[in-house]
Amino acid sequence: MGIFKSTIGKLKKGLSRTRESFAGGLRSLLSGRKLDDELIKDLERRLIESDVGVQATRRLIAGIREDYKAGELTKGEDVLDYMKRELKAMWPEADRTLHEASEGPTVILVTGINGVGKTTSIAKLCKALRDEDRTVLLGACDTFRAGAVRQLEIWAERLGVEVVKGQQGGDPAAVAFDACTAAVSRGMDVLILDTAGRLHTQDPLMRQLEKIGKVIDRQIPGGPHEVLLVLDATSGQNALRQAEEFQKSAGVTGIFLSKLDGTAKGGIVIAIRESVDIPVKFVGVGETPSDVEPFDPDTFIEAMFSE
Repeated sequence: MGIFKSTIGKLKKGLSRTRESFAGGLRSLLSGRKLDDELIKDLERRLIESDVGVQATRRLIAGIREDYKAGELTKGEDVLDYMKRELKAMWPEADRTLHEASEGPTVILVTGINGVGKTTSIAKLCKALRDEDRTVLLGACDTFRAGAVRQLEIWAERLGVEVVKGQQGGDPAAVAFDACTAAVSRGMDVLILDTAGRLHTQDPLMRQLEKIGKVIDRQIPGGPHEVLLVLDATSGQNALRQAEEFQKSAGVTGIFLSKLDGTAKGGIVIAIRESVDIPVKFVGVGETPSDVEPFDPDTFIEAMFSE
């Protein structure tokens, strides 16, 4: 399900803080300087401070040192081109589109901890799908917080879609059941299910997530077709740890990285790539429902390094 195309203009705007801090900082560090061991050490420190991650930083620095000793990299400016090329090469060919049902509604289950922007991210996905003339139904499976349901309803009203909800404190799996039934009976193209914020250490809530998944599969075979983990880019290495743990227990198929416009450390995208085998599929680059981009590595790296 290819929702839309990545546009470098919107990414450049959304990544302005990262671009100024990351690429701008690297240019200040490297421009006009002869490459030597001391400069390489300074670069290593700068990359780690930018949340690129230890694994990715070690990989980049090892390659830079090797080419420096071979005489292939001699100036600081050479390193910028090298890094840009190597960062793009870190992403193999992969399917970063939303998985789609072969028959019946496509079910997207959205999860993550509290405060990462799940509901806003759902609104962004919903708008993108609606812009493609797809019919969308929302399911409010966060039955613990009345505010969460109301927030989803507000977005639904703005976007012209309906919400299936249950009683506060009720069984989230029952809401999923009702939402699946409604999606099938109404002939909807896509069903997006919001879930309660949970930590990977909360075993009852993680088991509840498994229960929701089983209910969906019984109602719509093969569902959920996509399990999106929403991560807050502003949380840096905490986002990386969440990705590692949710990967183990929640059957995550893709990552929606939210709030990239609010951080100077967009390098977390690189750290996630090196640490977990979950594709980043979408990035949030602003506060409105239109401020979402599909993740394309080449476009993303170009936007990070643009002047």
